[in-house]
Amino acid sequence: MSLPEPDSDALAASHALQQLIADEIAQHDGAISFARYMELALYAPRLGYYSGGAAKLGPDGDFTTAPEISALFGAALAQAAAAIIAQSAPHILEFGAGTGKLARDVLTALVDAGVQIDSYAIVELSGELRARQQLALKDFPQVRWLDGFPDTFSGVVLANEVLDAMPVELVTKTPAGWRQLMVTIEDGRFATAARVPDAALAQHIARQIPDADALPDGYLTEVHPVAAGFMATLARMFEHGAGAALLFDYGFPAHEYYLDERGGGTLMCHYRHHAHPDPFYLPGLQDITAHVDFTAMALAAQDAGLEVLGYMNQAAFLLGAGIGELLLRTDPADAMRFLPQSNAVHKLLSPAEMGELFKVLAVGKGVALPAPIAAADRSHRL
Repeated sequence: MSLPEPDSDALAASHALQQLIADEIAQHDGAISFARYMELALYAPRLGYYSGGAAKLGPDGDFTTAPEISALFGAALAQAAAAIIAQSAPHILEFGAGTGKLARDVLTALVDAGVQIDSYAIVELSGELRARQQLALKDFPQVRWLDGFPDTFSGVVLANEVLDAMPVELVTKTPAGWRQLMVTIEDGRFATAARVPDAALAQHIARQIPDADALPDGYLTEVHPVAAGFMATLARMFEHGAGAALLFDYGFPAHEYYLDERGGGTLMCHYRHHAHPDPFYLPGLQDITAHVDFTAMALAAQDAGLEVLGYMNQAAFLLGAGIGELLLRTDPADAMRFLPQSNAVHKLLSPAEMGELFKVLAVGKGVALPAPIAAADRSHRL
């Protein structure tokens, strides 16, 4: 791989994290689960990718998200949120708020629309991103930061590219059945080794992978017990409330996720705007993600008592939320202002860009999606 060289401080931080991971492997008889490795690589205090100090988003970071592309993304979400708030409570909870731009855009649009928001809570694990959020949102006194889930909640939950950053287990099909890939050390480097999965992981494999026994030997993929647990925790949070969670991410329903041609899995790493497949490259300095199995997420939500309100691609959601009308608030004759906004919206909607790859799963309790969004529902495809 030809990737940019890190500076000496970043390299030292990665080496410190590698030693921390190696120590944990030694403490666990020479192997830890891939999910635990991924958790440490992303979230180890002060050293993990999200809990360390490096820039994550924008030209100096590793990737760009939809809120960074256009304020109209947040404005469209605000219109959907307003309709849900009218059925529940004037509260918003965002997980993984990035630079704070989505929160700022949503709150600005709601203020412009005369919609009262009593609280906008953010759960953010990255100290660097939390600091950026606090600066970006200093003019909104209703914003507060939490270290975890509230016990109860009513209102709207927003999660943009959150599920894909949750640790996954890697599993592979062998002639003897499914095996879990563990992380070990060989010749001084991190490597994988297969072992028989425990009963809980075997249950996840059977629940998540359609026709798992029919897949070819050597097939490697991911299962998502941590993200499924997140959905169950959302359900407990809504147990005595009402509202909806809107989850934006890239991924597939199960019947598209576990295809023969996807036999190497979907795990991908992002380092300074370069994508590559090696999760052991400079841990702590790169993002590690996997596509979301939206069927598994919907089933986890249903099993825990939530209703699946809708599932669709990002383009259909944003069009139903009124992004086209929002764009036309800028006069198309004013090319200097209109064309950049139009190009950004095209990127959000185009099937060749983010419009089809990114999906939206809406789950909740006691509310309904606005009719134009509900009309685009494709949850039967889950």
